[in-house]
Amino acid sequence: MTTVLQAPTAADVAAGAHRPTAAAAVGAVKIYGKGDTEVTALDDVDVRFERGRMTAIMGPSGSGKSTLMQCMAGLDQLTAGQVVIGDTDLSTLDERQLTRMRRDRIGFIFQSFNLIPTLDAIENITLPQDLAGTKLDRAWLDHVVATVGLADRLSHRPSELSGGQQQRVAVARALAGRPEIIFADEPTGNLDSRTGHEILDFMASAVVELGQTIVMVTHDPLAASFANRVVFLADGRIVDEMADPTSDSVLDRMRGLGD
Repeated sequence: MTTVLQAPTAADVAAGAHRPTAAAAVGAVKIYGKGDTEVTALDDVDVRFERGRMTAIMGPSGSGKSTLMQCMAGLDQLTAGQVVIGDTDLSTLDERQLTRMRRDRIGFIFQSFNLIPTLDAIENITLPQDLAGTKLDRAWLDHVVATVGLADRLSHRPSELSGGQQQRVAVARALAGRPEIIFADEPTGNLDSRTGHEILDFMASAVVELGQTIVMVTHDPLAASFANRVVFLADGRIVDEMADPTSDSVLDRMRGLGD
């Protein structure tokens, strides 16, 4: 029987014992294939992600880190176990409800940017809300645009923007709808080191200044050092975690995992 997650009580929060949970998994199992081709990508994973924090997920290739993020974000389904966003168990949602969940409550940032080439920057930023027919908070949108430094580039199409500017558009799009949580998959993987640093610095500031919750899959110890916490996976299991990481401490731990 799957354990039902319990949110921390008001007394717990007031006492500082816990931050509220933005997302969590209990007994998460993901199996691909059958018989001789069966692969267990996630093997009974229990993890929670706190609100208003950035958490990095790291591990060797094939450790299950991307699978965990995809299942947490509702992009893939678990074979067994439970994923919760806020107080909503994703396994209880039908496809239409899951689509609405991803649209309204979750933000996504990918290394490939995923911008629409025929739309300009502001149209790309507001696209999810435009498709949903929901009204954006204009003051919030203006704040996000100013924070990512795109105010003078809003009428430009992706082909007219640098890689860093395109990723800023993608980050702004993820933030514009004020999602409960943002999942970022190698968000600086296609950027040079300087631009990547700027994007990570902005993501970290979004956590501190905007109260955003971010879960980031990365293989880069420097990127992980921008997070408040790092969760390490190996062979589909969580094997360690680290608070207040530095690039050196993360690199040392990754060496121990064989990556």
